[in-house]
Amino acid sequence: MTEFLTRLFVRDYHQTENPAVRARYGTMVSIVCICCNLLLSGGKFVTGLLLGSIAITADAVNNLSDAGSSLVTLVSFRISSKPPDRDHPFGHARMEYVASMVVAFLILLVGFDLLRSSVDKILHPEPPDDRYLIPSMLVLGVSVLVKLWMSHLNRSIGRRIDSAVMRATAADSLFDCLSTLAVLLSTALYACFGWDFLDGYFGLFVAILIFTAGIRILNDTKNSILGERPVEGLVDRIRAIVSEYPEALGVHDIIVHNYGPGHTIVSLHVEVNGAEDFFAMHDVIDNIEHRLGEELCLQCTIHADPIVVGDPEVDRLREEVADAAASVDPAIRIHDLRFVRGNTHCNLIFDMAVPYECRMSDEELRRAVTERIVRVHPQYRTVITVDRS
Repeated sequence: MTEFLTRLFVRDYHQTENPAVRARYGTMVSIVCICCNLLLSGGKFVTGLLLGSIAITADAVNNLSDAGSSLVTLVSFRISSKPPDRDHPFGHARMEYVASMVVAFLILLVGFDLLRSSVDKILHPEPPDDRYLIPSMLVLGVSVLVKLWMSHLNRSIGRRIDSAVMRATAADSLFDCLSTLAVLLSTALYACFGWDFLDGYFGLFVAILIFTAGIRILNDTKNSILGERPVEGLVDRIRAIVSEYPEALGVHDIIVHNYGPGHTIVSLHVEVNGAEDFFAMHDVIDNIEHRLGEELCLQCTIHADPIVVGDPEVDRLREEVADAAASVDPAIRIHDLRFVRGNTHCNLIFDMAVPYECRMSDEELRRAVTERIVRVHPQYRTVITVDRS
C-alpha cells in the first residue's frame, strides 16, 4: 500500500533530496493520516459514549489530536520546502524540527487530559453498557490494525526522506496502537469477567504511554534544534573521499552544520604540501568540494593548510610531538605543526585534536604536553591550539 500511494501521488518519487519531492511526500502522508485519524476518532467517540467507557473516549480524543498533529506536519512540509531567501539564507528545512516539537506538546497535552479523566474514573467507577461491547471491540480491533499501518507508513517514508517529524509521528502511532490494545483488553476482560473497575486503570496506563512518547519526541527534537553530532558514518565517508587524493596529506577540523534534511553545510581543513604550486593545490581542493557535494549532498568549504614535507628535522619533531600528546591521552591527535627557528629559542606551533571525553582542561593539556617536549628540548617554546571534537 505504501508503494502504491507513493507511485500514485508523488511525482519523481526517487528524487528524495529534492525539496519539492519531499514536500509531495509530506503532503501525501499527512493527508492520509488526517483522514485515518478523523475516521478512527469519530468511530471511537460514538463507541465510547454508547459504552460509557472513559478509556475509549480518551482514545478518541487522542486520535483527534493526532489529526491535528498531521495537519501541523502538512503545514511544516509546505514551509520547509521554501527556498532560501534574504531573511533565511540557509533555507526553511528546520521548520520540520519545530513541527516535531509542536506534535510533542500536543501529545503531552492529550496525555495530561487522559490522566485526569482516568484518575476520576478510578475514584468513581461506572460499569459499561453491555449492549455495545461487541461493536466496541470490533472498532478497537480495526483501530489497532490501522494505527500499525500508519506507523509503518510514517516510519518507511520518514526513513526514505530523512524526516524528523515523520519519525515522531511513526512513534506516536505505535504508542497509539499499544494504548488501543490496552483499551481493547480492558473491554474484553469486562465482557468475560465483569471487571468494570479496570477501565480507569487501563486509561491511566494509556496516559503513561502517551506521556512517554511525548517526552521522547520532545527530547529528540530538542537535540536536533540545539545541534547534535553528525549522522553515523558521515565523517568517515568524508575522510574516505578526501584520502583518495594523494595531494591531501591529512584532514582535520571537520565541522558539520545541519540546517534540516537536505541542507547540511560542512567545513574542514586539508593539509597539503606547502612547497607545491598554489594554483594546482587550489584545483585539487575544488575537486574535493565538488565530489563531496555530488556524492554526499553537502555544501562544503575546505581550508588548505600548507605543511612542510620532506624536512627531516620537522618530520622528526612531528613524531616526537605526536608521541608526547599520546602519552597524555592516546586519543589526542596533532596537526598543522610548524617549526620556527630563532637565535635564542625556537617556536613549535601546532594544534591538538582532543575528544570531548578527555577530562583535562585545555590549559592542563597544554602544560602536560609542553613539559614533555621541553624535557627533551629545553630551548623550545610551544604555541598550542586545543580543538575539542
